Amino acid sequence: MSVSTLFPAQLYAPFALEAARTVFLRDNPGYAATARLRDLRATEYARLDRQGHTYLDYTGGGLYAEGQVRRHLDLLQENVFGNPHSVNPTSMAATRLVDAARAYVYKFFRASPEEYTVIFTANASGALKLVGEAYPFAPGSRYLLTFDNHNSVNGIREFAQAKGAEVLYLPVVPPDLRISQERLEEFLGKSEPGQANLFAFPAQSNFSGVQHPLELIAQAHAAGWDVLLDGAAFTPTNRLDLSLWKPDFVSLSFYKIFGYPTGVGCLLARKDALKKLCRPWFAGGTITIASVQGCGHYLADSEAAFEDGTVDYLNLPAIHIGLEYIDSIGMELIHNRVVELTGWLLKELAGLCHSNGAPLVRIYGPTDTACRGGTIAFNFYDPDAVLVDYHKVEQLANSFNISLRTGCFCNPGAGELAHGLTTDEMREAFQNEERMTLEQFQAIVLSKHKKSAGAVRVSLGIASNFADVYRFLGFAAGFLDRPAEGQ
Repeated sequence: MSVSTLFPAQLYAPFALEAARTVFLRDNPGYAATARLRDLRATEYARLDRQGHTYLDYTGGGLYAEGQVRRHLDLLQENVFGNPHSVNPTSMAATRLVDAARAYVYKFFRASPEEYTVIFTANASGALKLVGEAYPFAPGSRYLLTFDNHNSVNGIREFAQAKGAEVLYLPVVPPDLRISQERLEEFLGKSEPGQANLFAFPAQSNFSGVQHPLELIAQAHAAGWDVLLDGAAFTPTNRLDLSLWKPDFVSLSFYKIFGYPTGVGCLLARKDALKKLCRPWFAGGTITIASVQGCGHYLADSEAAFEDGTVDYLNLPAIHIGLEYIDSIGMELIHNRVVELTGWLLKELAGLCHSNGAPLVRIYGPTDTACRGGTIAFNFYDPDAVLVDYHKVEQLANSFNISLRTGCFCNPGAGELAHGLTTDEMREAFQNEERMTLEQFQAIVLSKHKKSAGAVRVSLGIASNFADVYRFLGFAAGFLDRPAEGQ
């Protein structure tokens, strides 16, 4: 029995959930091996079911286990910690915890301290800004990006252009939104010997869920490029092993992986690449000495030169706690569970059709689980192939206590290609000096070009279970045979 053959009303019925679960377990025998996550859902994440939440925004933010918070709170309540920029007892206590957190980051990502440096930042965007502002862009150098980069990676182009470097965008190819190997070789071949060239791509697209081959790192290195890997969407459900893969820079946010705390990210930088960076300023904690009268300064060694001001020393112990928690479960277990649920949801969404045979859903990106993560972007269309306004979808989802996300997800390039928006259509938004809001732009694109400028996104993670994806499918089926204007 395929769930897509049921009527919408049946999809909400408890008996149908149990019948569908039975079929799912039969067709996905590997799911049973992830039973530990089922048990954790009932204990560490019990608040989800207690409050009736269907949480489908793990790419936006991970969920914390209750035990993580208790362990961190106990640590803070039982100790006294001071600013680590000193050698008094409370400062040294904080320093030991910061050092322990840094050491566990090395361990978790299997990065050698001899080869990599762990730099704590406020988030992945802060890590990316560190690279962008300090990378030695110059006339003759190039910044190459895939179309499906997050805006925090796109923003580095402003530093590159200001220093006279050329900015190049490598398209991803619809419908799967993957990189063309032929085009990549063409773009990588544009590097000039002796110039600083930086290639940036996401290990996993936060728009389509596509996972680009990590073999691209060595390919780019062989062509004379440094590599910036955005790991923010990849690392919550996949193992990033830096003993195998050697990007020069990796950016990530810890709350994406285990939910708590927010406000701490990381730049993992190869030491050889870090030597190329030239910081445009200095701050407290980044220097060994600075003088007002002498008008000079000397940067500190290693990570201290890049950790502006005082690190978040009260929250960094929670990073250690969170990473230990993930290790206690096993990243492979999390990965396998997400793959099983994603595969089922992709299949069932693709099978939802109106009575006239027209598909309800248009998925942007791969429709199977090969080389993709648990992030699915799509739009609903009515029986006459008219787009259903994703704002209305989100409002309706809210009424069912379903947390999903809509918009462009800070990933304009992937969205532009997925929706078939042309260069000329996009340039219309920037012809006038007067600022255009996102809502105004979306309205123009829809009314003038009959195209979407955004999508619906659901994403799965550590606490996801079959009931979550089943409930969402029931919600989706509610759009069957209804005109877009009547939603």
